[in-house]
Formats: sequence, structure tokens, C-alpha cells
Amino acid sequence: MSTTSMAKGTAMPVSLPWPGLLALSTAAFTAVMTELLPAGLLPRMAPALGVSEARVGFLVTGYAVASFAAAIPLTALLRGLPRRPVLVGALLGFAVSDGVVALSSSYVLTFAARLVAGCMGGLLWAMLVGYAARMVPAERRGRAIAIVLAGITLALSLGVPAGTALAGALGWRTAFGVLAGLAVLLVGWVRWRVPGFPGEAPHTRVPLARVAVLPGLPAVLSVTLFLLLGHQVMYTYVAPFAAHAGFGRTDVVLLVFGAATVAGIWITGVLVDRYLRVTLLGALGLCAAVMPALALYARAPGVLLGSVALWGVAFGGAPTLIQTALVDASGPAHADVATSLQTTVYNAGIAAGSLTGGVALEILGPGALPWTALPLITAALTTVGLARRHAFPAARGRA
Repeated sequence: MSTTSMAKGTAMPVSLPWPGLLALSTAAFTAVMTELLPAGLLPRMAPALGVSEARVGFLVTGYAVASFAAAIPLTALLRGLPRRPVLVGALLGFAVSDGVVALSSSYVLTFAARLVAGCMGGLLWAMLVGYAARMVPAERRGRAIAIVLAGITLALSLGVPAGTALAGALGWRTAFGVLAGLAVLLVGWVRWRVPGFPGEAPHTRVPLARVAVLPGLPAVLSVTLFLLLGHQVMYTYVAPFAAHAGFGRTDVVLLVFGAATVAGIWITGVLVDRYLRVTLLGALGLCAAVMPALALYARAPGVLLGSVALWGVAFGGAPTLIQTALVDASGPAHADVATSLQTTVYNAGIAAGSLTGGVALEILGPGALPWTALPLITAALTTVGLARRHAFPAARGRA
């Protein structure tokens, strides 16, 4: 698929390959839905599987652990194969897993299916950003990545609530059956509109350890870790924090945050290709500024919801900005391996941030959560400020 046309020796940009990018975005949507849907269905799934709600919650935990463990080894094992068949294989893995969950009455079988889905998720997240980067010229890379990652935002803000509502109306098995059907349809869409790319030839493969230390990569991975640590300290325990602030409607807080992330994705898509460094510094600075406001003035409902909205706008665009910087630093040829490293770091940040927030909540109480998150987000902001040569240059062409 060509991304430019030549007229009298001048490269003329053409429109983005929307059908292919939207297929990748739908793949991201499907992965997030598969991962998180059980969290909203605990009371319905537990009796059918003959276990407690806590053990149904482990279906989400098992997925995350499998994704964490599988991202790097599966990506390294399959990096030499053509990209589209690997992508199709991951989607078929989702279809089979969701289909088994929809039909199974055995907790053990359901848990095994979730582990398979987690492995497919780790592989998929390692591919999507690099795939999008190879479908467009470098100057459109950030916008293409924003389109693909918008699938995550749509899943969180619309998909999971819609899936939960569908399960309430037609049963939770129907919800997973619909996900399986979506994955099958997506296979056809990918084969039709997503271009094929070759895998890495043996003589061109850079060892995993060398990819990890490419100039700029350690800084980008550090920003990923610090940001997720700080974000999860607050986000995981937003319910007790809202209650501490005297605002009992956690659902409203989460709705405001989710809607704001959509705005953040849109703003980032407009700015990322021309102003990546400045936009990321602004997003992280906004995240950091929100934390003292929440700590000091959250008892005012307007301040609470306004701060959460600003936090959502800032965080909504941050993954696109960081992953675009990652691909710039690694190059599209090594993007799959670099993204597999980031996927592992991302999941580690989620786990460690949730743990850190839990400790702070237990020992110091909900009011300490913003102060706990602040230095971690500030560390991410400082790293971006210092890493201006390779990781986050002022001009992206100099990366």
C-alpha cells in the first residue's frame, strides 16, 4: 500500500489508510474488552461457574499475568514471520478464548481460556503500534498511532459499559459470544484492508538486549513506568478517594474521566506529529498539577470533577505520545520488540502502582493518595525534560 504519490518528482501526501488503521483500532478495542469485561460481570459469572466472585476476579488477574509474561518471549519467537498472519493468529486466539468462555461451565477451563487470551493480548499489543507506524510515512506516524490507540479509550468509556448492559439484558455468555464473533469478523477485515509486511530477516535481527539499550529507549521505558505508577496509585483507588472527599458517586467520577480521555486522544492526534515533546511535557505537567488540587480541594465537587477531567485529558493522550516516541527511537523495524518491552513495563507499572496505592491507603488513608502519586508523575515529567537528545527531541526528525 502506497502512502505517497509522485507528481513531477514531488512527493504528494495522500490520506491516511483509514480502513486498515480502523481495523487495528478495533483489534485494540477487542483486546481491552476481552481483558476487562469479567470485572463488570462478577455477580453473574460466579454462580454459573460455581465459584466466588473473588475467583471470577482472578480471570482478569490471570489475563494480565499471562500478557505480562508472554509479550517479550512470543514477540521474540515470532519476529521473523510475516506480520499479517501473526496478527490474524492473535485475533483467532481471542475468538477461540472468548468462545470457550461463552460456552464453558468449568472454572478451570474458563481460566485456561483466559490465560490463552492473555498471551494473545501480550502479542497483539507488541504488534499494533509498529504495524501502524509501517503503514504511513514518518510525518504521519503519530496520528496513525493515535487512531489505533483510540480503540482503548472507546473500549474503556463505551465498550465495557455497553458489554455489561448487554450481559444484563441477554446474559453474560451472550456478551462473550459477541466478542468472539467480533474477533472472527475482524480477521476478515484485517485480511482485506490491512497490508502485509515481512518479518525480520535473520541477518537483520537485533538481539533483544541491544534493542532495549538503543539510544532513547531506556528513557521512554522509564517515563512509561513512572507515569503508570503514579496514575494507578490514584485510579485504582478512586472510589475510596471520592468517598473521602464526600462525593459518593464514583460512577460519575469515572464517567467524567473516561469522557475526558476521549478529548485527550483527539487533541493528541492533532498535535503529536508536530509538537510531540511540548505536548507530552504539557500532559505530564497537567497530571502533576492536578494532584495537589485533588489533595487540597477535592471536597469541593466542582474542583474534584474539574481536576478529574483535566487528569483524563492529560492521561488520555499520554500513551500515544509515549508510544510514538518509542517508535521514533527504535525505528519501525524494531518497533515490535521495543513495544513488547514497553508492554511488560506497562503491566509492571499497573501492578506496582496498585500495590503502592494500596499500601498508602492502608497506612496513611485516602487523602495521601495524590501526594503519593505526585513524585512519581514528577519523575516522568523530569525524565522527558532531560531526555531531549534521543528520546524526546524538540524536532522528531532528529530522534
